[in-house]
Amino acid sequence: MSSYKIYRDQLETFEDVIQQLDSYGVGFLAVVNRDETLYGIVTDGDIRKALLQQKREIDAIINTQPITLPHTTPRSQIVSYLQSKRRLHIPLIDEKATLKEVFLLNDLNFEYKPNKVVIMAGGLGSRLGDLTKDTPKPMLEIKGKPILEYIVDSFKNQGFNKFIFCVNYKKEVIESYFGDGSRFNVQVEYVVEEKRLGTAGALSLIEEGCFEDPFFVVNGDVISNIEYQHVLDFFQANRAQAVMCTKELSHTNPYAEVEFDAEKNLMNLKEKPTKIFHINLGVYLLDPKMTTLLPTNEFYDMPNLFLKAKKQDFGVKVFSVNEDWVDIGKPVDYHKISDVQ
Repeated sequence: MSSYKIYRDQLETFEDVIQQLDSYGVGFLAVVNRDETLYGIVTDGDIRKALLQQKREIDAIINTQPITLPHTTPRSQIVSYLQSKRRLHIPLIDEKATLKEVFLLNDLNFEYKPNKVVIMAGGLGSRLGDLTKDTPKPMLEIKGKPILEYIVDSFKNQGFNKFIFCVNYKKEVIESYFGDGSRFNVQVEYVVEEKRLGTAGALSLIEEGCFEDPFFVVNGDVISNIEYQHVLDFFQANRAQAVMCTKELSHTNPYAEVEFDAEKNLMNLKEKPTKIFHINLGVYLLDPKMTTLLPTNEFYDMPNLFLKAKKQDFGVKVFSVNEDWVDIGKPVDYHKISDVQ
């Protein structure tokens, strides 16, 4: 019988699911009935999706229609299937849907991608008030797990395991928790900002030659279910040198919009018009050459870096994201996602 499983009747709360998922450390949990038939699965992505969509019921978290394979499938075929689908795990069942095994690609020394992930985790989090008095914003907990760990998991479970944390405020809290990353099956290096450097300035402190491949840069307060491989595919297909992830949002004006000319003649009326716009998600993919545009150890924000790159004819692109996303910038954002009943 496979490990990485739990009986459905043992899960009563949202916290139970997270605790059991974390206890195995592979980002995957098979949920079975008492007769050992497969009830469903839970992944780190399912947890993030539930948090982002504010779904709290257990059965809303569990994927009850997971992809499975017969347990008699040859190992080579399972590996090929998982690699083609960019998945790390899959339940293997018999003809009665009895769980026989959870197959992990990690068990076969899964080769992680070379692209590094830089997480900007040095901000003061001043908009969060007392919440960040003793704790850096990326270490605020959501159901017993820091925001930063959710970000790390989202990349690790998609095959990215090399991280650089840019730290400043309360950096010792982050360093103490993550260490070199081995406890989380990843590699973590640190870049220390001695002063505030904005959302891009810390990249100038990273040792020259550190990046041989395009690398991600992510704000340390962003939780999402973005498919990072899709961003990388877009980057390569378009021969880009900088990609900014964006999301389409809409806003409906609760009032009628009145249009008139300079002589105050009524021109048009729009009843509760809806505006469509795109926002920057704080997730980027950069060519190593982008770092040459940065002044050393000076405050510099990412939007300014993109505008500078555009002026110098770098290939600057935008990737539209459909997945769920949240930026935890204000107390209302934090309480909205963390106050899980």
